[in-house]
Amino acid sequence: MATTQITASSISARNMALFEGLRPSAVQFPCVGHVKIGNLTQRSYKGMIVKAATVVAPKYTAIKPLGDRVLVKIKEAEEKTEGGILLPTTAQTKPQGGEVVAIGEGKTFGKTKVDISVKSGEEVVYSKYAGTEVEFNGTKHLILKDDDIVGILNTDDVKDLKPLNDRVLIKVAEAEEKTAGGLLLTEATKEKPSVGTVIAVGPGPLDEEGNIKPLTVTPGNNVLYSKYAGTDFKGKDGSVYIALRASDVIAILS
Repeated sequence: MATTQITASSISARNMALFEGLRPSAVQFPCVGHVKIGNLTQRSYKGMIVKAATVVAPKYTAIKPLGDRVLVKIKEAEEKTEGGILLPTTAQTKPQGGEVVAIGEGKTFGKTKVDISVKSGEEVVYSKYAGTEVEFNGTKHLILKDDDIVGILNTDDVKDLKPLNDRVLIKVAEAEEKTAGGLLLTEATKEKPSVGTVIAVGPGPLDEEGNIKPLTVTPGNNVLYSKYAGTDFKGKDGSVYIALRASDVIAILS
């Protein structure tokens, strides 16, 4: 907002044309006395203030993802804990979900064209640090590859996640709280679990011709998976879930 102080010496008949065309809402006259535009005198415009604000229209009004890319509107980070405690910026959880705004035309395998696996309006979960963040229409968005989307989640409970591509959703087994000798383990020393039960699976990866290859694991399988793989989530039931690629599943337990 620019503010200009105009004095008697700065206005003359020669530069009065500068005020022609100004809308009444754009000019304020805090001076005492009646002021008539077009017949200003030295006595009437003493102390007059003119304020002008310029609204710059955005240069770009649309973003169209190309190929197998997807434009996602990022969910805002939680600013409070469940108990209502405000979180500082450094402690806020990095958002990993959002709404699909636009999709590309898909990708081609030889002569086979494969469509994007999500649609506009769907709520999705994506891999940490994936894609390129852009600010558009005053809101943060992410442009990322279709393959970086972990799954579709149209509810607020992670157990309802629908994995995509070669992803698998696993309910993590609880960590052992005692050693073999019966000693209690503190939270910091508990072994990170790498065993869990498969809750849902994606359709499978695509081969070189664009055909889907079904996964070898199915819901209900107890599996062993690689440590530190995938993305962890806390479910509403208090359980920990992990979404990872099927290639990170080492074995089926029975």
